[in-house]
Amino acid sequence: MSRDFALPAIVNRFAWIAVTTLLSSIPAHAVPSFARQTGFECVNCHLSWPELTPLGREFKLGGYTLTKEANGERPLFSFKTDSPPPWVPVAAMLQLSLTNTRNRADADPSQFPRNNDVVLQQASLFYAGRIVDHLGAFAQWTYDGVAHHSSIDNVDIRLANHYSATDTDIAYGLTVNNNPTVSDIYNSTPAWSFPFASSSVAPTPNASTLIDGGLGQQVVGLGGYAMWNRTLYTEVAGYRTADGAFSIFRAGTDKTTDAVLNGAAPYWRVALQHLWDEGTHSLMVGTYGIDARKFPDSLDPTGPTDHYVDNGLDAQYQYITDRHRFSAQLNWIREKQNLDASFDAGGSSNPSNTLKTFRGKLTYYFDRQYGGTLSYFRTTGNADDRLYNTGEPVTGSATGSPNSSGYIFELDWLPRRDIRIAAQYTDYKKFNGASSNYDGFGRSARDNNTFFLLGWLMF
Repeated sequence: MSRDFALPAIVNRFAWIAVTTLLSSIPAHAVPSFARQTGFECVNCHLSWPELTPLGREFKLGGYTLTKEANGERPLFSFKTDSPPPWVPVAAMLQLSLTNTRNRADADPSQFPRNNDVVLQQASLFYAGRIVDHLGAFAQWTYDGVAHHSSIDNVDIRLANHYSATDTDIAYGLTVNNNPTVSDIYNSTPAWSFPFASSSVAPTPNASTLIDGGLGQQVVGLGGYAMWNRTLYTEVAGYRTADGAFSIFRAGTDKTTDAVLNGAAPYWRVALQHLWDEGTHSLMVGTYGIDARKFPDSLDPTGPTDHYVDNGLDAQYQYITDRHRFSAQLNWIREKQNLDASFDAGGSSNPSNTLKTFRGKLTYYFDRQYGGTLSYFRTTGNADDRLYNTGEPVTGSATGSPNSSGYIFELDWLPRRDIRIAAQYTDYKKFNGASSNYDGFGRSARDNNTFFLLGWLMF
């Protein structure tokens, strides 16, 4: 049955996920800390979490500090939306999931851990909200239920302010964070782009650009940002290895594989946006990038380095009403890799490569409860056998090519504002360089097609 989805069993397991998730949050006051702090409904700041609306973007620009008026004594902790905002804005998240990969025949079972099993994919704790006036944070600690390991996740600490005059309106501030693009206010750049959740056990392509997760929870950056007249968004930052006094920003991560940078890596972001009909429509076009020098061996951060220059273009459109919600995002990244250090050490076949990625997605929600998303992804670049070919079944690339492409289909049901039930299917057209026999052991790209069920609870 390795080529089939065993639908009856999967449906039964999915029902178990849904019932367990629903029953685990019987209290009607279980909503995230941002809503408890501001008094807003989740749908005011999110098209569907975590995708931000114009109001959600303003809240982030303001340093997560907007707080409703306190009518009564403020509690230290609280999970009630009708009480005064708590002094300590904490929240939590649970994800239960089930993964089915299309073909596991003649493959090492260890390459498909927990396939067809319901697993606790992720559990997270958050400090998310105001610290003091003008200072707030989004800080996440995550437990991986598959690897049975916990570590720091996304962190974004902000010092924010606002200037307003007759013809000038500027929201500005500083950010300290541990993942390039996690500070961005749009959902087109890598840190907050679709898919918002995916299988942690299914095979995935080998190649990705450095800015697309290659530095997350491994670096620390200080940046300044500004939104000018609600039209022009700019951000500049510098990132360095999160070591020494900054080790907390990569606490719990694997130091043997973490990226180690040589000096500071500059990051830039520019975006133009336009809102009309009181925010019912919003449109953004932008660019961003990073310039980083990385040691090929994280355990020996000496000698020559590899040089990565990533440049991205992105765009986003949203249409938001109470009844209908629609969004579209595009993201394209071109990475120039100068791999002199890896090439000399035998880690790459070429002294330089180019890698390009493209993602596009369309999302529609009806009545803020029923949603569907269609996404297309593509990665192309120079063939490099030592860089992309593991020489193993499933993960290898017989041609050494990074080329992969496919579609993601997702259906979402939000029975409550703090619960999401999602069914996601990834359909690969090309995987690690080819459509068929991509690994040299007879495996086709479609053999990695993945059916993923998710129960996602926020409280």
